[in-house]
Amino acid sequence: MTSSNLDRVFICQRAPLLRTLLKMVKNASIAEELVQETYLRVARSQRDNPIDYLEPFLFQTGRNLALDHLRRERMQSRTMLDDVPHEVVESVPAPASSSEDSLHAARVLQRLGTAVEQLSERQQRIFILSRLHGKGAAEIAAELGVSASTVQKELKLIMAICITLIERLSPPE
Repeated sequence: MTSSNLDRVFICQRAPLLRTLLKMVKNASIAEELVQETYLRVARSQRDNPIDYLEPFLFQTGRNLALDHLRRERMQSRTMLDDVPHEVVESVPAPASSSEDSLHAARVLQRLGTAVEQLSERQQRIFILSRLHGKGAAEIAAELGVSASTVQKELKLIMAICITLIERLSPPE
């Protein structure tokens, strides 16, 4: 997906995204800032990894930014001492997730591990370098001695394989 595709999608979805974020944060100027930050984050993500479904990714990124903002706001409102430095408040971790969330995350992680084991050695290396070490396609390509295009194609295939295996391993609900 190119930058012009992102620009086109962003322009079309800007108003609905702004409404969504405004409902969440209940402040027009903050919602506007979050919309702009959403664009920047998506553009940054798109540089290293192609995004197939740009519109949902845009909205999810915006919602995540709004939730982060609300979490920071909640932590600041819980702080009774005005003399506590802002950096200290920012360093407080988010509340722990519920045991159900933890159990679900553990199951997904286990299924992902099983899915990764099914990949070829090169695919495993690409997956680890990309998703765990945050390296871009060009860096991975240089390290493995292949083209960036090959890495991007492999990543797309790897993600499809992982999603298929995770879905297949998921128990029916």
